[in-house]
Amino acid sequence: MDELDYPDVRQAAERIAGRVRPVAVVPAGFAVGSGRLHLALEYLQHTGSFKARGAQNFLTAHREAGTLPDAGVTIASGGNAGLACAWAAQEQGVRATVFLPANAPEVKIAKLRGYGAEVVLAGREYADALAACEEFAHASGALASHAYDHPLIAAGAGTLVDEIRATVPEVETVVVSVGGGGLFAGVATAARYHGVRTVAVEPENCRALNAALEAGKPVDVPVDSVAADALGARRATALAVAAARRADVRSVLVPDEEIVRARRLLWDQRRSAVEHAAAAALAGLLAPTGYRPEPGETVVVVLCGANTDPVDLQAT
Repeated sequence: MDELDYPDVRQAAERIAGRVRPVAVVPAGFAVGSGRLHLALEYLQHTGSFKARGAQNFLTAHREAGTLPDAGVTIASGGNAGLACAWAAQEQGVRATVFLPANAPEVKIAKLRGYGAEVVLAGREYADALAACEEFAHASGALASHAYDHPLIAAGAGTLVDEIRATVPEVETVVVSVGGGGLFAGVATAARYHGVRTVAVEPENCRALNAALEAGKPVDVPVDSVAADALGARRATALAVAAARRADVRSVLVPDEEIVRARRLLWDQRRSAVEHAAAAALAGLLAPTGYRPEPGETVVVVLCGANTDPVDLQAT
């Protein structure tokens, strides 16, 4: 499957109903340009990120199909997808083996073990962990999930849009950060159905989706950003690339210093301790190279995760 459709998202919403927390959407309380800004607080989700949606959809769909093996499920992750997979597996009574790059934040490793997952550290980048995970799945018979490159994962993430519209029905633009593109693919699919624009924000040096749009196909890119632990995919999923080709999508690149500034702003103004990957979405409005809403445009920024060590946010 190279493209998602809105019915895929609706089916995911039915599967995960009652299993995930509906997203809280609140006025930002601070101005960015001349738009009306709201924040979708998805960092309050189970496991601290939107990934819980896709993980529940993935495992529930396989349970319904009778395709959950005794060897359990395995996934490679920068941290958040692994947490969601481990949590969903625990909820479903399934074993989980999670592969992480060796530079994954300790806070995420500790949480994974708290969900009962076996944690394996492999290499220095997500791609290294993915290769090790694929080898393990082949040898063990475990069901291989994916951090972003799977239609069930992306469709689960897309369930955010209808929940956002339930609170802010006048929403015109949704802003999301992009790593491999699972969140973006799901959100853009559902947003398009409702006539809502999607802004895809990436760090300048983790630009897998933006580079794919330039090349006309998914390509490998270097990974070097303060947000690389969650946005450090070398290659965007084809689902995201297909969704990004639409006229109602904007691709935005932001420098690391703007991501850091956005994260600090969220702490100073709202006491929201989000990870850099979540702050990247807000940076997409703050940065000089970012998206500029029209006067009065209703914009919702998705704050996608908060699995971070907040010590560097404390006042000095």
